[in-house]
Amino acid sequence: MSVTIETTAATDPVRKPPWYRSLFLQLLVAIVAGILVGKLWPDFGADLKPLADGFIKLIKMVIAPIIFCTVVLGIAHVGDMKSVGRIGVKALIYFEVITTFALLFGLLVGNLVKPGAGFHIDAQTLATGAEKIAKTTKNGELPHTVDFLLNIIPASVISAFAENALLQVLFFAVLFGLALAKFGEHGPPVILEAVDHIGKIFFTIIGWIMKLAPLGAFGAMAYIVGQYGLSALSSYGKLIACCYGAAVLFLLVLAVVVRVFAGVSLWKLVKYIKDELFLALGTASTEVVLPRIMIKLTEAGCSRATTGLVIPTGYSFNLDGATLYLSICVLFLAQALGVDLSLGEQITAVGVLMLTSKGMAGVPGSSFLALSATITAIGHGSIPVAAVALLLGADRLMDSMRVTVNLLGNCVATFVVARWEGQLDSDRMRKVLDGEEVPPLEDKDPMVAYTAEEA
Repeated sequence: MSVTIETTAATDPVRKPPWYRSLFLQLLVAIVAGILVGKLWPDFGADLKPLADGFIKLIKMVIAPIIFCTVVLGIAHVGDMKSVGRIGVKALIYFEVITTFALLFGLLVGNLVKPGAGFHIDAQTLATGAEKIAKTTKNGELPHTVDFLLNIIPASVISAFAENALLQVLFFAVLFGLALAKFGEHGPPVILEAVDHIGKIFFTIIGWIMKLAPLGAFGAMAYIVGQYGLSALSSYGKLIACCYGAAVLFLLVLAVVVRVFAGVSLWKLVKYIKDELFLALGTASTEVVLPRIMIKLTEAGCSRATTGLVIPTGYSFNLDGATLYLSICVLFLAQALGVDLSLGEQITAVGVLMLTSKGMAGVPGSSFLALSATITAIGHGSIPVAAVALLLGADRLMDSMRVTVNLLGNCVATFVVARWEGQLDSDRMRKVLDGEEVPPLEDKDPMVAYTAEEA
């Protein structure tokens, strides 16, 4: 008996759809149309937000069960707790190294470019800043490190799925997959096949939902431009240019990392996931592409166990774009207020951001909360916490930078960890990224002890 998991939904090497059915083209048209509508009819564009919200909610509806099925199948295939532990530890080591580098790189760029120079903001004029930030963040706060780690353990299995808490779902899926692999030798793999079929059902649903992706991207872009306008481009031009320039340079670093440690061309990877990149850009969310990214990375040679563990974990622990942005913004605020941060204060900022950036996922206004905590920790009296409100006009314009770097950063992490753990099919990876035909993935039944004699 064998369990076959079809992933041909991600790529179809046999029949290429007509050009007008290309998701990339549809998203491109939708994004351009959204920008035009938001610019020409800003009030109408701002009212289109429900299109984006509805699409994102549809995707989030199925993310938790997809992660559960993918991780359970991947771990059951590995069937070794030590191997799963190694993948997790290596992923966390990689995340910590690369995000710390992103923070330091952002500080370097901020010190060289000085994006806040010339603003000459008077701290006395920021009296209402705290109120604006409280409204944006809905009076929330980032969880403390201990609370964040404890919250990975769900109060109950049902609550993890009901609240769509991805790390909690991942935690339970790892335990379930290990238990399934442990008891496989004592009984038939009925549960494994059930999980396999359930996963296929949810991936089918994702296929239907993705047909609405252009509509969601159109609504999101029309809302952003209509609500915030393009005038901020001139007011915050230097900051925006600094962040996007730093992102390009950081991606060059990622290109070297993935080439050296995994033998992967970042440019070919970008072309391979261009549909997902455009969708993430259009909706300003990486969560909407999580299921498709997991399919594509598995199709490109990464093991299911590695993909299932690294990608969901990376969405909380490996926010490269967000950490890069935060470190630049700390210097921007200081420079805008005419404050020269010492080396010690900048190192303190890095230390605080190393902690706060790990609990940002899913928290409203998390970037403002992280910056507020960092400024408080620095303890520089000349920089009031209310100064964070200066970024309200430019924050949404940074979403494209953040989601691009976050998404590519997690894809790179998956390839690197898979290669590090010896779970990357390099030959398949090269063929897929080169656009060559590859056979569908077929894995032998993880419950190898279940033989015909035992049936």
